[in-house]
Amino acid sequence: MRLAKLASLVSALLLSGTLSGTALAQSKVVTEAEARALHQQILTIDTHVDIGRGYATHLLDPGGFTKAQVDLPKMRAGGLDAVFLIVYVGQGALTPEAYQQAAATAEHSYQAIMRMIRAYPEQVGLAKTAAEIEALHAAGKRIVLLGMENAYPLGDSVKDVAKWAERGIRYVSFTHIGHNQFSGSSNPRSDLNDAEQDPGLSALGRQLVAELNHHGILIDVSHMGKKSMLEAIKLSKAPVIASHSGAMTVHANLRNLDDEQLDAIKANGGVAQMVAFRSYVAELDPGLSAEISKLREKYLPNGWANANEQDRNSYDTELASLRKQFPDVTVAQFVDHIDYSVQRLGIEHVGIASDFDGGGGVQGWEDASETLNVTWELMRRGYTKAQIEALWGGNVLRILRRAEQVAAKHQ
Repeated sequence: MRLAKLASLVSALLLSGTLSGTALAQSKVVTEAEARALHQQILTIDTHVDIGRGYATHLLDPGGFTKAQVDLPKMRAGGLDAVFLIVYVGQGALTPEAYQQAAATAEHSYQAIMRMIRAYPEQVGLAKTAAEIEALHAAGKRIVLLGMENAYPLGDSVKDVAKWAERGIRYVSFTHIGHNQFSGSSNPRSDLNDAEQDPGLSALGRQLVAELNHHGILIDVSHMGKKSMLEAIKLSKAPVIASHSGAMTVHANLRNLDDEQLDAIKANGGVAQMVAFRSYVAELDPGLSAEISKLREKYLPNGWANANEQDRNSYDTELASLRKQFPDVTVAQFVDHIDYSVQRLGIEHVGIASDFDGGGGVQGWEDASETLNVTWELMRRGYTKAQIEALWGGNVLRILRRAEQVAAKHQ
């Protein structure tokens, strides 16, 4: 495992040894052996991992080491126990034909994930409940949970929520980039004729909140516009999750959550999962940003989804080389977002996500094999085992259980 030399940059307040207390920030000396010993004792859940093209085929077999940031060997090497693998569909037109195509794309992703699980039953299992997560962890297996990023493929009704609940979807993000039939997005798209302002939840969106609650599926507020998000939180009878977001006060980015949004998640009993996505964590070096723009123009003029394999590989190779030439965003800066959120909300409302294979990764946590480094940085800052356990998995387990309880009342 590559272990980056990480310097703690935090200058704010840190937690003390109790779950609710705070203390002045101190950088503790923690050895790799100490970090590894603690890391191996806790359940680690990364709440947002995308899957690549050709997933679970000869093109990308997660059972071996791959070019992907997450595969089973990297999970074992880094001590990453569980991941939410994502059924993702990009936003398109709001037409019956487009809905049908979106549903087919979602089905393709779901089948790819299930193909991987069936291929390695001795190593990994699908969890549909909090209890199943714990059982698989006790059995020594890696754990897959399912998340849907963008409710767009549900079409013009909420009737398919029951089907996806039965399959094991544990959270649904209402939007991605672009407004849709349910909600406004934090990133409207002019090419889809989106209004610049978030229109809020539609009537169908309000129905979706109730239907997700009914089936014990968490509402994921990442990617939602602020107005839509606050409306969804107000309507939800279960805790919500922001599966992969950052703290706006630490770094201003449209995808990050401001204090009002963070406070709303706390009031709802939910969890904000801080994400290790470079441009959400900190400002990129201007020189690097300019060079990345040139690379995108050269290899990805129509976006990643529409690029061929050769251009994608060339982009990745040259990007990796570029990052060695410029100052990079680090694990320490990522943990600054965790620190801030914990200070504002309390330990029980914060968690950890990577967005691996969807643009995520920072220096020191470039892929699943480096997951230990996040725990190590938390320990340097004085977080206790109980606190790290809460951040890595305990908080997610709690809200999954609560969503199950809310659903049971509706049965």
